[in-house]
Amino acid sequence: MGLKRLDDARKAYAKGDKNASAAAHTPQRIIQAAREEHGGASHQYIGDMVYGGLDGIVTTFAVVSGVAGAELGTSVVLILGLANLFADGFSMATGAYLSSKSEQEYYDRERQREAWEVEHFPDGEREELIQVYQSQGYSAEEARALVEIQSRDPHKWVNAMMVEELGLLPDERKPHLSALATFIAFVVAGSLPLLIYLIGLVIPIAPSVSFPIALALSGVALFALGAAKVLVTRLNPIRSGIEMLIVGGLAAGVAYVIGALLKGIGG
Repeated sequence: MGLKRLDDARKAYAKGDKNASAAAHTPQRIIQAAREEHGGASHQYIGDMVYGGLDGIVTTFAVVSGVAGAELGTSVVLILGLANLFADGFSMATGAYLSSKSEQEYYDRERQREAWEVEHFPDGEREELIQVYQSQGYSAEEARALVEIQSRDPHKWVNAMMVEELGLLPDERKPHLSALATFIAFVVAGSLPLLIYLIGLVIPIAPSVSFPIALALSGVALFALGAAKVLVTRLNPIRSGIEMLIVGGLAAGVAYVIGALLKGIGG
């Protein structure tokens, strides 16, 4: 399904608009959507960027809040904040790379196995797929008819085995691009709580002013990224933004309280 038609269908469903839903399901729209380029990996990178940005803003703001609670000064905020920003950003990017690469390697290995079994044990593979379809509610006759169609083309047959038997879909993302998108989003979003402190290196700003400004910037960023999460989840943007604001606020609040309780340790 083309992305434009898919978005129209989702909006129609969310509004309960049967006419708009019908318009998204006309034969002309369906044929046009089938010919369109799908979002594929480029659309999936949005998820890496959104979640990387959310992690960046939450973790860095928590560090800033902890240091502010301990009243350790601007220099400590910048040292800990920047160290956390790049170290955690690199860690997140590495995790995204390894996760994507591992998933793809697992998919490729299972696909090779299924292709080998289809080639060498076709009768057994047909029976497996028949049983899968029957477990989904198809009659024996319907299941055999479906398998007969699928097994005419070995490529489509293996695709069916991957989805129906193993529940696996290919991940079109490139691991290094997924890692890069995560890292950039983490650093860009995570730098917002530190922005006012970086400006303070050039223009003197009182600590009593810096933290409230960092708080405001972080709050706006949390809400915006939470709302942007709907590009992945397709949920209500206002609700999603408020949820992220609450989660980020709680994390920062805990860090601030701990910093305040332990401020004597920092001298």
